[in-house]
Amino acid sequence: MTREDLSFVGSAGMTLLRLTFLGTSAAQPTLHRNLSGLAVKADADLLLFDCGEGSQRQMVRYGTGFTVDAVFFTHFHADHYLGIIGFLRTLGMMGRAQPVRLYGPPTAKRVLHQAVHLGVEQLAFPVEIHELKDGDSVRREGYTVHAVGVDHRINALGYVLAEDDRPGRFHLEKAKALGVPPGPDFGRLQKGESVTLPDGTTVRPEDVLGAPRSGRRLVISGDTRPCASLTRAAKDADLLIHESTFSDDEQERALETRHSTAREAARVAHEAGVRRLILTHLSSRHDTDPSKLLVQAREEFKGPVEVAHDGLTVEVPLRD
Repeated sequence: MTREDLSFVGSAGMTLLRLTFLGTSAAQPTLHRNLSGLAVKADADLLLFDCGEGSQRQMVRYGTGFTVDAVFFTHFHADHYLGIIGFLRTLGMMGRAQPVRLYGPPTAKRVLHQAVHLGVEQLAFPVEIHELKDGDSVRREGYTVHAVGVDHRINALGYVLAEDDRPGRFHLEKAKALGVPPGPDFGRLQKGESVTLPDGTTVRPEDVLGAPRSGRRLVISGDTRPCASLTRAAKDADLLIHESTFSDDEQERALETRHSTAREAARVAHEAGVRRLILTHLSSRHDTDPSKLLVQAREEFKGPVEVAHDGLTVEVPLRD
């Protein structure tokens, strides 16, 4: 797959960007933490990033709804994707008719085809499976999801959800001074369209709008060692969600399994200059008391940092 638009035409930015953590445990579920899953509400869209076993129950529990447009898998270790089997069956029983799009790194077509067709008759709605590699992107309305190659034991991706730049602020007094009548022409100018006044004068958007405002950027590491590709992708991100499976005293295990410690995740956040860091994908030994992870991360990253828990809901505010 090339770096291409996968069938959606965008517009300038979004209003809502809300995240709900469905699962924050690594490798195995615990009494308090489910396997990996993140629901992202991006205006009208509902996206999933990974779908560990039990994700659909978490969606009921935390009220995300089931109107999922696309699922992005970071990799195909079982704890990150087996939940898609039951989730698709549930959508079928609910009368789903619209397509569901599934994205992931190579082996996605083979692995997900097997999952989609496991043990049941044909689903009543289309399931589209797309493989992504480092540098590919998926265009959606008002934003783009970029795939970033990361460093794990198998082929794996992180993802960047990048909102379109938003138009500059509308200067009402400038518009009035140029003779633009209040009403629909104000809206056209704000949308980037020129308007022609009754006397034949053309007023361009740049005549009444300030400089474009940067869109929000959400970065999801998936399972990975700290790596330059993700650090670059996370530059100046509004929020970095980075795995932090281990603490300092488990560094050797982190290297062996190609995971990160909380301190290493925080270093990535510091080097990338992100605005906020959330740690997730915790080893069971940190299940009920992740305080050690938080202390070690805060020694490396001075911005806001927290440890995710199942059900944590975060809204990423507009930059202005």
